[in-house]
Amino acid sequence: MRFSTLEAWLHWQEQLHPNPIDLGLDRVRRVLKSMQLEQPAFRVLTVGGTNGKGSCAAFLDAILRAQGFKVGAYTSPHLLHYNERICINGVEATDIELCAAFENVDAARGDVSLTYFEFGTLAALDIFRSHKIDVAVLEVGMGGRLDAVNAVDSDAALVASIGLDHQEWLGDDRDSIGYEKAGIYRGQRPAICGDRDPPPRLLATARQLGAELEVLGRDFDWQMSGDTWCWHSQAREIKQLPPPALPGRIQFDNASSVLALLQSLRSVLPVGEAGLREGLQTARISARFQRLPGEVECILDVAHNPDAARVLATNLAMHRMTGKTVAVVGMFRDKAVEEVVRALASRVDRWFVAGLGGLRGQSAADLARRIQVAAPDAKLTECPTVADAFQAARSASVTGDRIVVFGSFQTVSAILRLRQESGTNCI
Repeated sequence: MRFSTLEAWLHWQEQLHPNPIDLGLDRVRRVLKSMQLEQPAFRVLTVGGTNGKGSCAAFLDAILRAQGFKVGAYTSPHLLHYNERICINGVEATDIELCAAFENVDAARGDVSLTYFEFGTLAALDIFRSHKIDVAVLEVGMGGRLDAVNAVDSDAALVASIGLDHQEWLGDDRDSIGYEKAGIYRGQRPAICGDRDPPPRLLATARQLGAELEVLGRDFDWQMSGDTWCWHSQAREIKQLPPPALPGRIQFDNASSVLALLQSLRSVLPVGEAGLREGLQTARISARFQRLPGEVECILDVAHNPDAARVLATNLAMHRMTGKTVAVVGMFRDKAVEEVVRALASRVDRWFVAGLGGLRGQSAADLARRIQVAAPDAKLTECPTVADAFQAARSASVTGDRIVVFGSFQTVSAILRLRQESGTNCI
């Protein structure tokens, strides 16, 4: 074995390929063929989208497990540990399993240079095969058409939403990004779109591929009925569903899209109403309006683009409180900071701004200048790190206030690490 520890494997993978992001399917397909994983023995469900794909993957995983299927889930990025990315029936892959899978990928790749994400995607598929799963839920990393996950032909695909993010690689407008996202669809197979206003190129691409497209608001939808909700399509209605366990009104759109996907697969992956209800109530995902209790409540959200910020603002408005809302924010320099801030400015009373490291990092001073441009009256405090910003925000808050941490996975993971170190459910 090339390395004996997970840490060593991951460090090596980060250096293996000359470009951290290098979209394309040729490299992964060559290694898939070598590993005899071109056509896995298990069903494959692919989930993409600008926002909401993590939540949709969580709903799919929970519902299918509630029905009794053995499910492998591949998601990214992780918050605390790499193992989070690959789960079998809700249990994270062990270091030993990951190292063995990495060794298998390394042996199969020959002289093919793989990116960090490509290596992990192939390892996930190898682990799923070894566990003899029934169905894999694969979350797309970036875009869709040229993402490593798309090297595997899926039985059905869901695009949760289309918004502006990663424009450097995907295009500068929703139409271009919609084209990239629609690349996960397949001809004569179910294709779900959970965006109520899909861009024309997504619709055109689905049509050109011959995909069996269904769109939220056009072909299926949901409505509240007292304390429960109803899902309906042209062919079926499911009544008295429990509210999704994941918080926020947007989760009804996400859950509705997942139900549409599962309905389209009922002949090969039959799921009863009991499984649907249990899965909706047991789905879990960290850092999507995750509320941590305490005299000063802490809310964690990985929102890092304008659409996600607008959803966060809506959720904050729906959860009224007596005190002030204090933001702890750290964002990468290639993000639309000004638009994110404008979406949240009316909901935030004070900002604690943190610097982020890494190639895409941004200092607190640079981020603060951009926030001030978008919100000239914002009260700002600059801090070197996320941990420093959180401690300053906590010191400035009193009972009844709330602290909202957002801006990137890296920002939220720093707070989760503090929570882990404290050994409590709050901070």
